[in-house]
Order: sequence, then structure tokens, then C-alpha cells
Amino acid sequence: MFAEDDVSEEILEPCGTPDHEDCGLRLILDRLGEKWTVMTVAELAGGPRRYREIERSLSGVTQRMLTLTLRRLERDGFLSRTVEPTNPPSVTYALTASGQSFARMVTHLVDWSRSHKDTIRLAQQDFDRHHVG
Repeated sequence: MFAEDDVSEEILEPCGTPDHEDCGLRLILDRLGEKWTVMTVAELAGGPRRYREIERSLSGVTQRMLTLTLRRLERDGFLSRTVEPTNPPSVTYALTASGQSFARMVTHLVDWSRSHKDTIRLAQQDFDRHHVG
């Protein structure tokens, strides 16, 4: 769509305005805005994981938040949930094709964030020096 760090003549139109259909961006932003979504998707990008494996890998996540995050991602079609009939039951989560595609997009966002974090911090510090009052 856009070449890296190039200014493109393509203009992004706002989604959901009367003269522009809803492009679905809000659906994705809802997920990206949730604290644990990106980390959960990143964990599952390495392959299927059982619930406890995911929970142990995400330091600080509560059982309730992990359950909500997994349910939302499953509802959106990004992951599948398989219950194995063991005692106690074992639940495994895996990214679907849509989830794998989403994970690739998230990877680009994470890479961009890593490469621009110092620039953003410097801009924030500069702004604060000139606007704190």
C-alpha cells in the first residue's frame, strides 16, 4: 500500500462516514486497543498452545483477562479452541488463517514501533519542554 517511509499520494478516507462505507478498521482497532491482544497473538504465532502455557508466558495477565482475550479473538475468527477429553480437560488454542494473517500485520506494527520509539520519545520530550506550563 505505502512504501516504507515514503509519502504516498494515496489518501486514506475515514471509515464509517455517510459518504464512505465502514471498512472494518474499527473492528481491528478494538482488538489492538486491548492490552493483551498483541501479546497473545504473538505467543500463538509460534504454534498451538495450551491455556496454561499461554498464561505462564504472559507475565501479569490475570486468568479473567486471558479468558476474555481468548474469547474475543475466537469470536473474531482469529483463533480456534480445541477441548481435549482428558481429566481435567485440556484446552488448546491455535491461530486460524485469519489469525496468522493478523499476526503478520501485528509484526509490522511491532517492528515499526521498535524502530521509531526513540524518535517518538525525543519528540515527546521536546514537546514537554516547550508546552509544560
